[in-house]
Amino acid sequence: MEPENTETSYRYSKENLNDEEFDQDYTPGFTDESESYAPSYAPDDSDSFDEAPAAADKFAAESAGEPADAALAQEHVYSVPPKSVADPALVKTYENAHKIFETLFNEIGQVIVGQKEVVEEVMIALLCNGHALLESNPGLGKTLTISTISKVVDLSFNRIQCTPDLMPADITGTTIVEEHGGNKSFRFEQGPVFANIVLADEINRASPKTQSALLEAMQEKQVTVAGHTYPLDKPFFVLATQNPIEQEGTYPLPEAQLDRFLLKILVPYPDFDEELEIVNRYTAQTSPTTSRGISKDTLMSLQKLTRDVPISEELKQRTIRLVMRSRDGGAIEYGASPRASIAIILASKARALIHGRNYVAEEDVIAMSYPVLRHRIILSFEAERSGVTPDDAIEDLLIEGGFLKAKPQENESSGLRAKLPFGSKK
Repeated sequence: MEPENTETSYRYSKENLNDEEFDQDYTPGFTDESESYAPSYAPDDSDSFDEAPAAADKFAAESAGEPADAALAQEHVYSVPPKSVADPALVKTYENAHKIFETLFNEIGQVIVGQKEVVEEVMIALLCNGHALLESNPGLGKTLTISTISKVVDLSFNRIQCTPDLMPADITGTTIVEEHGGNKSFRFEQGPVFANIVLADEINRASPKTQSALLEAMQEKQVTVAGHTYPLDKPFFVLATQNPIEQEGTYPLPEAQLDRFLLKILVPYPDFDEELEIVNRYTAQTSPTTSRGISKDTLMSLQKLTRDVPISEELKQRTIRLVMRSRDGGAIEYGASPRASIAIILASKARALIHGRNYVAEEDVIAMSYPVLRHRIILSFEAERSGVTPDDAIEDLLIEGGFLKAKPQENESSGLRAKLPFGSKK
């Protein structure tokens, strides 16, 4: 059967998934717009493989050893045997990319105990060329997780300890006047923001003016000092940590600035076995260490491969309706913007790649809806007073969208959340 409107789905991917927040340098391998192709089919439980377009047949044929057409083979080379998991050429295939991630997670696991979802979501942000905000109470390993990932991915790393007296120049850099033989000259001294990974530790303890300076660099990926513009390193990621805003001495980030983070990741407490392992490791004679897993070039190749992961048109449309449903009122006072639709779809592609699949499944959209939406929706006063959390509201959106089944207790008329409307449009 003929592919379903591949030209339309490609135009959506190219125009909407190339947001400035993400990878601006990526261009598809095809140069002729009339022949451009972004796979739009991904089998899930509701799809029939009989209706798969030609691209899915080519994936299956190639896996069986049958030749694919030259154009597709140029972008996805499946016959090259792996030499080393760190070889950038190996990310031409989804299978070998999965091996790279297994190696990365094993290396990170040498230092970080548990926190598998947290590590995975940080890696998803890197694959999407986006920024991540990690929130938890103090002492749960946010800083250690980010610094360990920077070592494994072999990226330059700087840490900014945010305090109320931190100034914007302390982050971006400053111009210094130098004098040589009676002649004065100006030299720009780079700030800590000039690195591949910048850890903004306790970002909500910095003043709003300093937060704005950092978040401007996140958006523009450049800084302007004394009228001169300086581009930041590529790739560039800000991984910020914050303590809950209920604690004293914090400045909550405005919603418009929060929207610049691709994901908001909640770091949970470890369970008993994990905490026991943490104690054993860090009370021994030697502290755990890790080594480099991949190079910068390999990461950038993986970023491009992420955008090639196909998603079915049906699942894409359901995801967009999910985000639009957040604007229907009820428990959510202000819903998510179209940037959330872009983020969910792109993050779902990255998750599928990490899990070794060459298509986006419904479980990817479900998993990515929480970290993408939880900082992009604002609950109504009634919902907050009733104890509803952003994750509760997201779960209701997923239930309304047919992604999740309602729990029995949520159908009871006496239930707390049953009394709160979560948008009525379908």
